[in-house]
Amino acid sequence: MEAATGSRILPQMNLRNLNHNSSSLCPQARLPPTFCNVTKASVALNSNSNDKKINAVGGLSLNEKIGVLLLNLGGPETLQDVQPFLFNLFADPDIIRLPRLFRFLQQPLAQLISVLRAPKSKEGYAAIGGGSPLRKITDEQANALKLALNAKEVPANVYVAMRYWYPFTEEAVHQIKRDGITRLVVLPLYPQYSISTTGSSVRILRDMFRDDTYLSRLPVAIIQSWYQREGYIKSMADLIEKELQIFPNPEEAMIFFSAHGVPVSYVEDAGDPYKDQMEECIFLIMKELKSRGINNNHTLAYQSRVGPVQWLKPYTDEVLVELGQKGVKSLLAVPVSFVSEHIETLEEIDMEYKHLALESGITNWGRVPALNCTSSFITDLADAVIEALPSAMAMSTSNTASEEVDNDIFGYAAKLFFGSILAFVLLLSPKMLSAFRNNGL
Repeated sequence: MEAATGSRILPQMNLRNLNHNSSSLCPQARLPPTFCNVTKASVALNSNSNDKKINAVGGLSLNEKIGVLLLNLGGPETLQDVQPFLFNLFADPDIIRLPRLFRFLQQPLAQLISVLRAPKSKEGYAAIGGGSPLRKITDEQANALKLALNAKEVPANVYVAMRYWYPFTEEAVHQIKRDGITRLVVLPLYPQYSISTTGSSVRILRDMFRDDTYLSRLPVAIIQSWYQREGYIKSMADLIEKELQIFPNPEEAMIFFSAHGVPVSYVEDAGDPYKDQMEECIFLIMKELKSRGINNNHTLAYQSRVGPVQWLKPYTDEVLVELGQKGVKSLLAVPVSFVSEHIETLEEIDMEYKHLALESGITNWGRVPALNCTSSFITDLADAVIEALPSAMAMSTSNTASEEVDNDIFGYAAKLFFGSILAFVLLLSPKMLSAFRNNGL
């Protein structure tokens, strides 16, 4: 079945645990320094044959074999997968950011939370058919993107890399090596950048590329975020405009954007640009809608908070109650940070939040579907890949030390002792246990 490798449950494979720290290619202070944040570039490509020989401008040469790596979260495909999936999620140091003193608690803490959260999470997955549809939809998006690139005369292999379940990032990267890809575009299926999504997946890629001769020389372009792309904005506006027509009085419906939340500390302490990008994204979508004569009121809230820490506000559940109390009768929910249907749209929004909204006095409820394989969306992703190709650069191995090593055996023992006492008090306190039981994933 699975074997525990490092801090994550992985399939039984001989994987090289690799690392990479390159010099900064990005001027943005808030983004990781390893990869370029690709925004706009141009390239003209013409297909010559089926063996992926291309004639291109913009720095590309003949005989290129192009790969596109789609990054996504992953999800349990059966109810038996739920607990190990949750372990993989919470064992990620970009999800639960422990101080250096307590990093040895990452896996025990992940095990505890996953065991506590599994029963409630299983109920959610059972309600949507017994598992997440994310892998199936992402595979469909990969196939659609491959066809769209071929239609633009840019033949490419498209790979899917899930962060916390199959197919894991390691599997996709090994397939890229086996296929002899000579130029790679990494495309996260998260419109907005966050440390906990794109950042985490990019960190894993950096780790894999560092000491591998082939991978460290492979030209790579990473599209860090694409929420501002015209094709994405118009695709979202198209869906909203269409769904508004289901209401008796479309102009009266509140457009309710619900985004996945992140802990406030990510934004305030770690400089995560997610909140700013989300707010800009909403502004651009509403600007597009207003250009079409749609001037509905709108609001943004954040969902899916977990645990006792403070997350980005306002919270979706609280805002729904407030809107009902203020007399809002028609509401259109828009899952803005999700491009695929999964548990947070199908169960959290469609079931939990819809029920809460109706209880709070909202009588007309609608929900915009995720983009999934919407043709205009897929076409825009293909354009983003083509624009990114010329900026791909080989990643050089850094000579700097990776992480500080604590060689003080007595100091380490003291940290272990006092850290274990603190962990015991925190993890077994009734308040902590209650917080994890009462907050869904």
